Amino acid sequence: MVDFRNLTMNNRGINILVFLVMVVCATAQTFRTEAPSVVHKGQQFHLKYTLINAEGTSFKPISEDIKGFTVLFGPSTSSSHSTSIVNGKASSSSSVSYVYTLTADAEGTFTLPGTSIVVNGKRISSQSVKVKVLPENRNPSASSQNTDRLSRNAPATTQITEQDAFIRTIVSRTKVREQEAFTVTFRFYTRFEVDDVSKIEFPEFEGFVAEEVSASTSVSLVGERYNGRMYYAADLKKVLLFPQRTGKLTIPAGEVDMTFRIPSGVQSFFGEDMMVLRRKMKSKPIDIQIDALPTPKPANFSGGVGTFTLQSQISTKRIKANDAVTLKLTFNGTGNFKLLKTPDLNLPDEIEGYDPQISPALQIADDGLTGSQTIEYLLIPRYEGRYTIPSLNISYFNTQSGRYETLTTPEYHLQVDKDPNASEGVASNFGTNSEREKLKDIQPLYTQEYDLQDIDNQIFGSTIYYFWYLIPTLLLIGFIAIYRKHIRENSDMALVRHKKANKVAIKRLKNASEYLRKQENAKFYEEILRALWGYLSDKLAIPVSELNRDNIATELEKFGADEDCRNTLLHVLDTAQFARYAPAQHTQAIDQLYQATIDTIGQIEQISKQKVSK
Repeated sequence: MVDFRNLTMNNRGINILVFLVMVVCATAQTFRTEAPSVVHKGQQFHLKYTLINAEGTSFKPISEDIKGFTVLFGPSTSSSHSTSIVNGKASSSSSVSYVYTLTADAEGTFTLPGTSIVVNGKRISSQSVKVKVLPENRNPSASSQNTDRLSRNAPATTQITEQDAFIRTIVSRTKVREQEAFTVTFRFYTRFEVDDVSKIEFPEFEGFVAEEVSASTSVSLVGERYNGRMYYAADLKKVLLFPQRTGKLTIPAGEVDMTFRIPSGVQSFFGEDMMVLRRKMKSKPIDIQIDALPTPKPANFSGGVGTFTLQSQISTKRIKANDAVTLKLTFNGTGNFKLLKTPDLNLPDEIEGYDPQISPALQIADDGLTGSQTIEYLLIPRYEGRYTIPSLNISYFNTQSGRYETLTTPEYHLQVDKDPNASEGVASNFGTNSEREKLKDIQPLYTQEYDLQDIDNQIFGSTIYYFWYLIPTLLLIGFIAIYRKHIRENSDMALVRHKKANKVAIKRLKNASEYLRKQENAKFYEEILRALWGYLSDKLAIPVSELNRDNIATELEKFGADEDCRNTLLHVLDTAQFARYAPAQHTQAIDQLYQATIDTIGQIEQISKQKVSK
């Protein structure tokens, strides 16, 4: 709701407001400059320097050569003193003012200088103020020489016409393309003082996606000349619209109910009487022509319309297997960023990719969202070798050139060295592609010709004969049983990783401890993340690429971990992930994070042992 109750447009209201502001700000600034914010060319007005609750000496007069103005006379000095009693407590305030009378000589925006005075042996200065000079007012009967007295000098009337108060719908463009942004502003104009606002209803923008430009709960009225008359004007609502379909779309009317205080023309002992009138105002609907985008549309076009550029970079081009690499894309420009599709990376099977992290830094402008949007991909190659991350192509419609354009990123060649820990049971047990391919196919049976030999007839059929057959047979059966069990256990990679998860995590935590000792915080957090992601993948038998905060919490609950354990682990993951890109933290916080990681892994191992014992 826009609050107009504190907005007064007559001298008495302004003087009261200035007095209240002076009382509130007395302790913050004791010497201030006061002047109207808007005047007309040829108008006389006062420039006042006021010292509050202090005694001053050596007031420094201003120069009579002020650009855009003529100093007619001054300074004249006036003082005031007041005492108030509230709840039995007395308080007093005083002020001394140095007043100049000026006249505006030229149109434009000019600066009135501040000055200085000595208070308690110290010279303090007042601030400069800006004054906007409007064209000369040629209709004094319709508006006053001073815009601060506009409503007081309006003619007495018994009704408020459409020329006295109205709402104007202002659009930045009436013809745009589909998804091309434009702004709609509902601006209120009045020549009278607003007493109350009972209802404000703005339309629903059917067929558009709307972004609120300003959601302020209060507005300031400023002087504005429209159709040759002076008004007080304020923007009630401003939105940025993105049309979603083609054809003629209508911006519906907005409606506002307001109560105004207007001069009655009757004079009393206290001055001219004011009367209250209510008026319902509606803006006029405006049609917008939405043209379709050209066809055919590129295959990789997702609806992006505007002007964009794309930059990409990779954190490193040579790493070890199971280490992380980051690919970052940065879109810059102006338009409907929300319809720029996040590109899908066509990665080799040997590289695991995680969901991209999108970080917008956007502001609302008249022609769309402007700024930048960063997309970060976390990639982990699992096997040594040389891999190619292919280029990306993103198409959008350029509103300046009027045609489709394609943003392209370069190819990146990644050299992956063997993980030195691969033989110790981490997520990748095979350092090369050739070793991994050997496990995919069934090896051919080895065949050879039998070499038959004669058997001594003396022991054939004897007890020893059968005994020598029985013993090797039993040994063979036992060996086969043990061997099959060994093969079965080794072939169950999930079981192997489950058993060795703690050993691998401990080794990585030792590395993290070494980085912590050397105060290499970035490597410390990387090692903590590698330890936790690898441990959870091995212990829960879930590929790293499928792990996320939600399924980690769910699977740990199924595993038997209590809520404190789950929350601690998620906190460690979040803290370590954030700290990779944040400034260095205090050593105590890092030590606590390291200890929390050890304690959490220890709790999960204890749960695992209890499950085995049962």
